[in-house]
Amino acid sequence: MKKILNENLTLFYTHNYPKFIKNKSTKKYNITLGIGGNIGNTKQLFDKLFLCLLKDSRFDLLMTSPLLLNPPFGYLKQNFFLNGIIQLKSNLCPNDLLKVMQRYEKKFGRKRSFQDAPRTLDIDIIFFDNKKINTEKLIIPHKDWANRESVIIPLNYMNKLKK
Repeated sequence: MKKILNENLTLFYTHNYPKFIKNKSTKKYNITLGIGGNIGNTKQLFDKLFLCLLKDSRFDLLMTSPLLLNPPFGYLKQNFFLNGIIQLKSNLCPNDLLKVMQRYEKKFGRKRSFQDAPRTLDIDIIFFDNKKINTEKLIIPHKDWANRESVIIPLNYMNKLKK
């Protein structure tokens, strides 16, 4: 199912996006991930990522957002992006989480060529509990998240679904 928000924004509802998975977890940290991609069959890739995270004992998946088709920013000569939000819990520290997510990106074909380049899969750590981190390798909350429709719209729809 899809819901057209305007000529540039469309929400997609699939089997795994949005989805409530778990209400309770004994893991320590609440984490919000942003996912995005615009190369290949992105919906299928997101489903594969969902299944990998579901099977990964380091994580308890809590819920996912609908997927948002939206225009690129920065480098504009590329396809629209599909973006979504995944909320999960983990006992991993922020730097270990970053390493694991970068391994997932690589597993699904991510190549890092230049800023805002087309990609198969991008996984951003939007929030990590209520922590604020600003290092060379990691900024949490994710830089400029509040000004990105690709984060705000799926996050808002997910918050509505919680109620």
